[in-house]
Amino acid sequence: MGDTVKYLLSEERTPKAWYNLVADLPVPPPPPLHPGTLQPLGPSDLAPLFPMEIILQEVSTERWIDIPEPVREIYRLWRPSPLIRARRLEKALDTPAKIFFKYEGVSPAGSHKPNTSVAQAFYNQQAGVKRLTTETGAGQWGSSLAFAGSLFGLEVEIYMVKISYQQKPYRRALMETYGATCIPSPSPLTNSGRAILAATPESSGSLGIAISEAVEMAAQRDDTKYALGSVLNHVLLHQTIIGEEAMLQLADAGAAPDVVIGCAGGGSNFAGIAFPFLREKLAGRCSARVIAVEPTACPTMTKGRYAYDFGDTAHLTPLVKMHTLGSTFMPPGFHAGGLRYHGMAPLVSHVIEQGLVEPRAYAQTECFSAAVQLARAEGIVAAPESSHAVRAAIDEALRCKASGKSETILFNLSGHGHFDMQAYTDFFAGSLKDVAFDRAALDKALAELPKVPA
Repeated sequence: MGDTVKYLLSEERTPKAWYNLVADLPVPPPPPLHPGTLQPLGPSDLAPLFPMEIILQEVSTERWIDIPEPVREIYRLWRPSPLIRARRLEKALDTPAKIFFKYEGVSPAGSHKPNTSVAQAFYNQQAGVKRLTTETGAGQWGSSLAFAGSLFGLEVEIYMVKISYQQKPYRRALMETYGATCIPSPSPLTNSGRAILAATPESSGSLGIAISEAVEMAAQRDDTKYALGSVLNHVLLHQTIIGEEAMLQLADAGAAPDVVIGCAGGGSNFAGIAFPFLREKLAGRCSARVIAVEPTACPTMTKGRYAYDFGDTAHLTPLVKMHTLGSTFMPPGFHAGGLRYHGMAPLVSHVIEQGLVEPRAYAQTECFSAAVQLARAEGIVAAPESSHAVRAAIDEALRCKASGKSETILFNLSGHGHFDMQAYTDFFAGSLKDVAFDRAALDKALAELPKVPA
């Protein structure tokens, strides 16, 4: 690990480069395909949606991508984010395990998402783009892109999954405070939104629908590009600053993880904490188990199929090989809106298929129970998405208690829950219920997967 630390170390002890896992994979990931020709995508196929620098990062096989100084300057508002030893939680659990968590809730938007929103806004502004469209589930990505757009003078239009738009009014208010326009999805503003509303007027929306609307609007204007908060390679790349910082901080503490945990909806915060440690694992310098955690109500990794599928409901995006529940699958309206996506990042899916990552699923009430336990021990209220990682970390600590092993557990607490207190209120009132996974709906959606030759 010595050369890695030497390269990354700056005068501020923050990473100077993002890490690209593709460079170190023993088996390259399957390429994205053009939905019409079923041939691998070229850079020109992505040009209507992304600026060229983002496209080059998306297809890059270079190990390190330098972080531009204007991006690093903004990162300094909150980075490095703290790595916290959860001693009081350890004591409450009576475990011999050492529990560390990387806390990304200190960013201006309250989550890990600005790590990529700032980078994407910078590259778009440099390319002369005036306007960005995007989707958001829980609102963490939308508020982060709104924040970044305000710094770089970009107009931002956000399609927010309708159930989250209704459940999380303060997330919406935060986006508007940063100057963005927030629209409940499905909306009557787009062809894809109108089609959904015609078929299902009471639709609560999904990330797949919101992506369709944002992509459709971006494709209509030359001054507009699309920004994505998860799933694609360049987004995961930008998030690796989390794991690189954690690695340096753990080294300062004289610790190395035996278990690395992140929640996973599209895959960005999980990749951010895990991919640098997977590099060390592939090189034989680390033996940590790596766990990706998802909701049982939207179990993409644990019950989905590894296949080529569209990233959106209206089939406007390229085909990517990923764990998927089917692009027409409609997740139920549980509170962890950022985990309500039918697919998983292709790179995360690939490393699961390679046996490098263990997927796990939990129901929402057991996750909220774990989040309350964390709050009462450490004082930090986790976002519903992050509560899945908290649950897994506590379970791993209890495993250590049962076995008597003293292992080091690292998890990513990707955002705070200050805008999600209604969910906690519902939990304490007993009205927050575990949502049943609809197997028939999954079978129907998987039957509609695109036919791609082997």
